[in-house]
Amino acid sequence: MRSDKERPVIAGLLALVGVAVAVGLIAAGAFVVGAHVVGLSGGHAAIVGGDAGATMIVPKPEKTQPATGPSITLGSSPTSSDTNQSPPPKIEKPKTRISLQAGQTSVPPMGRIDLTGTYPGGEGAVLNVQKFSNGSWQDFYSISATVTNGTFSTYIQTGTPGMNRFRVIDSDTHRASNEVRVQIR
Repeated sequence: MRSDKERPVIAGLLALVGVAVAVGLIAAGAFVVGAHVVGLSGGHAAIVGGDAGATMIVPKPEKTQPATGPSITLGSSPTSSDTNQSPPPKIEKPKTRISLQAGQTSVPPMGRIDLTGTYPGGEGAVLNVQKFSNGSWQDFYSISATVTNGTFSTYIQTGTPGMNRFRVIDSDTHRASNEVRVQIR
């Protein structure tokens, strides 16, 4: 037989395997003890609230008797004294509007233009940036922003000199924001 000095690689591998097995056994034991302390051991329900004898009992269903008293009525038929009164005011939901602001009013060509805004009730909506060009609104290079917590933000860059008009539009509802104007100098 040869000694371990002649086979150092095999001796090293056997030592590594032995250490790995020992560490695994220690970790498994710590996990089992920890699970038991926390109450994750199987087969027994954890006792909550200190009432060791508590059980959950569901009562048997019983038929109920119909109501014998008057029912609650929220509306009534108009009487002669009610006809002179004005109808109750209609409560209208406020329309959800997309509000857009530009962080800059003037930038050099290809300067950064920060677009931010709010869209109450538009959580998760995808807003496409549009530019007014040749007499109509057109998508601006597929740039979009997603509404999170009622707000959105993105940025754009353009080299078109002069006054540029931008807006955002909800890709699902086609609801558009106000326009913002940025001078490219």
